[in-house]
Amino acid sequence: MSREPTPPLSGDMSTGPIAESWCYTQVKVVKFSYMWTINNFSFCREEMGEVLKSSTFSSSPSDKMKWCLRVNPKGLDDESKDYLSLYLLLVSCPKSEVRAKFKFSLLNAKREETKAMESQRAYRFVQGKDWGFKKFIRRDFLLDEANGLLPDDKLTLFCEVSVVQDSVNISGHTNTNTLKVPECRLADDLARSPVFNAMFEHEMEESKKNRVEINDVDPEVFKEMMRFIYTGKAPNLDKMADNLLAAADKYALERLKVMCEEALCSNLSVENVADTLVLADLHSAEQLKAQAIDFINRCSVLRQLGCKDGKNWNSNQATDIMETSGWKSMIQSHPHLVAEAFRALASAQCPQFGIPRKRLKQS
Repeated sequence: MSREPTPPLSGDMSTGPIAESWCYTQVKVVKFSYMWTINNFSFCREEMGEVLKSSTFSSSPSDKMKWCLRVNPKGLDDESKDYLSLYLLLVSCPKSEVRAKFKFSLLNAKREETKAMESQRAYRFVQGKDWGFKKFIRRDFLLDEANGLLPDDKLTLFCEVSVVQDSVNISGHTNTNTLKVPECRLADDLARSPVFNAMFEHEMEESKKNRVEINDVDPEVFKEMMRFIYTGKAPNLDKMADNLLAAADKYALERLKVMCEEALCSNLSVENVADTLVLADLHSAEQLKAQAIDFINRCSVLRQLGCKDGKNWNSNQATDIMETSGWKSMIQSHPHLVAEAFRALASAQCPQFGIPRKRLKQS
């Protein structure tokens, strides 16, 4: 599996390797489970080598890949005649082959998993092929009532399957990000982004080539965005929340956008609040915008009160905000935001500070 280099920490860009091109490989694994109960198990008349099969099952109703469990109650051959043999069988598959791991266990009288056995690797299955354990459990141990494995003479088998799906390579160069996606993945992970989904599903150039090039997103931001699309996580979000917010907005990744807003809200400061307010306005990040305006208002109120708590606030903070390059730039480029901030300040109520009202003089 290809691995991307660990991104260098901010402020330390000179250390660590810098590549002109990169690749991030995501291998998807679909997990599902199945339970099979065999009533009156002790009455099974099957001889050694004879088989009981479960009904077929799959990861979802729409999945065309069908599986079943196969049991030899009295073993598969002479070597295993004193055991119950248990196998996972691939009944039908639209592909020529598939790789999967599996885990078998029994449910006891308390519905607890016991006597679990699992494959040590992902095995190659083709249609009609099975893998499992010839000596899954000894028959005498299974039939012993003291062990509680056959409550009411019911054998309950529990199977967990992990199917390896297609891998996806997300690759790019310094100035160009390229995304190539197998068609079978489109309805799943790329659905997180309606924009990407539309590119591939409709008659667009990207759909014909099954490839899209993105030139307006920084490569590191692009990799983090794609990591979110395929895993639902963005571990490097705090390092690039501003740029990632812009990308999330452009590609309609609403959950990622909310995550970026939360990170930026928690990192507001005198130095960045004006730039953050502009960013929020540009990308319709309403929660972030409200928090930025509230931050400016609190600075102003504390300045008016002359409050100093020795921690985060002091009486010069509102003035400091208006002296930052971000604020001065906002006055020129987004004057409506300055007006919004002052309107909010004019109507702000600050009961937490207990501002005293002037009492009318009595005549």
